[in-house]
Amino acid sequence: MFKKILIANRGEIACRIMETARRMGVATVAVYSDADRRARHVRLADEAVHIGGAAAAESYLKADVVLKAAQDTSAEAIHPGYGFLSENADFAKACEKAGIKFIGPAAESINAMGLKDKAKDIMEKAGVPVVPGYRGTKQDAKFLGKEAEKIGFPVLIKAVAGGGGKGMRLVENKKDFEAALESCKREAKASFANDHVLIEKFIQKPRHVEMQVFGDSHGNAVHLFERDCSLQRRHQKVVEEAPAPGLPDKVRAIMGAAAVTAVQALGYENAGTIEFIMDSKTHDFFFMEMNTRLQVEHPVTEMITGLDLVEWQLRVAAGEKLPLNQDEIKCTGHAFEVRLYAEDPAHEFVPQTGRITRFLSAGDARIDTGVEEGDEVTIYYDPMIAKIIVHGKDRAQALQEMQAAFMETGIAGLRTNQEFLRNIFAQQNFIKGEVDTGFIAQHMDGLVPENYGSPAQEELALAAVYFLMGLNDKIDSSPWSSRDNWRMGSVTEKRLVLMSGAEPLSMKALCRKGEFEITANDSSFCATYKSFKDNILTVALGKHEISALMIGSGHDLTIFCEGRMIDMHLYVHGSSDDEEAGEGRILTPMPGKIIDVLVKKGDEVEKDQPLLIMEAMKMEMTIKAGCAGTVEELPVSANDQVQDGALLVSIKGEDAA
Repeated sequence: MFKKILIANRGEIACRIMETARRMGVATVAVYSDADRRARHVRLADEAVHIGGAAAAESYLKADVVLKAAQDTSAEAIHPGYGFLSENADFAKACEKAGIKFIGPAAESINAMGLKDKAKDIMEKAGVPVVPGYRGTKQDAKFLGKEAEKIGFPVLIKAVAGGGGKGMRLVENKKDFEAALESCKREAKASFANDHVLIEKFIQKPRHVEMQVFGDSHGNAVHLFERDCSLQRRHQKVVEEAPAPGLPDKVRAIMGAAAVTAVQALGYENAGTIEFIMDSKTHDFFFMEMNTRLQVEHPVTEMITGLDLVEWQLRVAAGEKLPLNQDEIKCTGHAFEVRLYAEDPAHEFVPQTGRITRFLSAGDARIDTGVEEGDEVTIYYDPMIAKIIVHGKDRAQALQEMQAAFMETGIAGLRTNQEFLRNIFAQQNFIKGEVDTGFIAQHMDGLVPENYGSPAQEELALAAVYFLMGLNDKIDSSPWSSRDNWRMGSVTEKRLVLMSGAEPLSMKALCRKGEFEITANDSSFCATYKSFKDNILTVALGKHEISALMIGSGHDLTIFCEGRMIDMHLYVHGSSDDEEAGEGRILTPMPGKIIDVLVKKGDEVEKDQPLLIMEAMKMEMTIKAGCAGTVEELPVSANDQVQDGALLVSIKGEDAA
C-alpha cells in the first residue's frame, strides 16, 4: 500500500478521500488555490501545497504544477477525485512517465471512452446495446439531416466530446434540425474545441440508470449494482438512489452483465461507471457513456453494499486484486443521496456566495462535505456545499430517513436548495418511484411554488415572538428605553418590519405577558411564548405548538423550522404609537452600500416616499418612508458601506409633540 498520496482536488471529494486514506494509514497531501488557503481539505491533510490562483485554470487544472507538487512531497500516487484532471488522459500519462501512480484507469481507457462516438463503437462491438443513431465522421449538414430522418424524429444531437448537457440539442421535427445543428456545433466548438456531433434516437420518458463497475490489473471485473440518477435539472443530477426503483431483477442482471462485459472489453482498471439510458415503460436500455472516475453519487453504492469504494480504488491502484468476487457482493436495503447547493431556486437557481454562519447536521444521515461553519462559498468553484446520504431497509424507510434528515440539516448565511430538495421528497409521484429525466421540469410549479422561500405563518410567529421578547441579547429590549414608557400590566402595541429577501414585511402586534395578537399579510393570528432554551424557541400558534432553532446575530435571524430555513432581517422595531405619530427609525436590513441618498436632514417627507437606494447581496432596494414627517437623523451618504442594523434614517412625525 502507498505510504503517501496527493489528492489533486478540493472540497467535498478531497475530504472524502482523506477520510479513507487516514483509516488505512496513508498520509495525504492537499493542493490549494489562493481562494482555498483556509479550506477544510487543507486543514485535514497531513501536508498542503499552494498551486496557484483562485480560478481553476490557474490552479487545479494546471497538470504540470500538480505533478510537481506530488514530486516535491514524495507522494507515490495521485488521486484525482472527480472533475478537474480526473478524466485527463494526458495527465494520467504524465503521472506514469514520472513514476507516480494515477489512481484511476490507464490513459488508453480514458481516451477510448472520452469521445462518445468512439465509445459507442467499442461497446457495440462488445455486444453492449447502444442507442440507434449515426456516429460517423461525415459532418455535412444535409447528410446529417438525412441520417436524422432515417433514425426518426425526435432525435438528440450530441457533441462527441460533450458532457454536462453542453453541446446537446433535442430536435422534435425536420424543420428545426438545421438551426439546432448549427447551435449545437457552435457550443461544442466553444466548450470543447471540437464541433463534431453524433445523432441518436431520443428515448421518450427515459430513465438514467448507471452501473458502478470495477476492474483490476489481474483481469477481474465486477459490478456493484445500479444507481438511478433520473432526477436531473438541465442535465445535472439532483437526486440519486440505489437500487433503481421498480427495476425487475431480470433486467438488473442483464444490465449488470452488460456493464461487466464493457469493463472486460476495455481491459479496464479501477473505478468506473457505465451509464445507460432506459425506456421507463419497456425497461429497454442502451449504453450512453462511461465515466472513467469515481462518481459524485458513489456514496449510495457504498450504503447498499457496505463497501468503501475509495479503499477499493487505492488497493487496485497498488496492484492488489479486487477485494470481492461478483457473487460475494450483496445489495442490502435502499439509499438516497441529494446534493445541497448554494443556489436560489426562486430566482432561476442562481449560485449564491457568502460565509456559512451555521451548519447543522444531526441524526443518522451521512453528510459528505468540504466546508464547516465559518467557511466561505466563493464564485470560483461549483456551489455544492454537501451531500446528504441516507439508508433504510427498503425504499419506504429510506424516504422517511431523508425526510427526517431535512428536518435536522440546515445552512445559515446564504440561500440553498434545501427546500427544493425537500419538496421533491414530498411529491407523490416520486414517493411511488415514478421517475424519469423529465420529472423536475414537469413538477417545477410544485417544487418551486410562487411563495418559495417566503415565510409562512409559523415563521412569522416565531420571528415576531423572538424579537418582541428580546430573545437576542444584542437587541435592546429594556423597558427603560421603550418609547411606550413600559405600561406595566397593560396591552401595548408594537410594530415590526422584517425583511425576507428583498421585500419588507410589516407586522403589528398587541403584546401582553408573552401573548401576542399579530397582524401580517392581511391576516391575524395569536402566538404565545412557551420557552426558549439552547436557541430552541417554542411558541403556541393557535392550538398547536411549534419549535424551531433560532440563530440570531444583531438584527439578523435564521429560522430552522420543520425542515425549512428562512432568513429574516429586522428592519424597523418600535411602538405602534410612534408610527401613528409619524416617527420611525429605519435600520439597514443587511450589510450593504448606499448608492444614492434622495433626501436631506430637515426635509418633509410623505409616507412611502423613496428616501435612499441601497445595494446588498447583489440587489438594489429602495428604502421608503414608513410614515409622513420630518427627516430628523440621516447619518449616511452615497457610497457609504453600512453594517447590519445600522441607522439609516429617523423620521419625526407630523403630530409629534
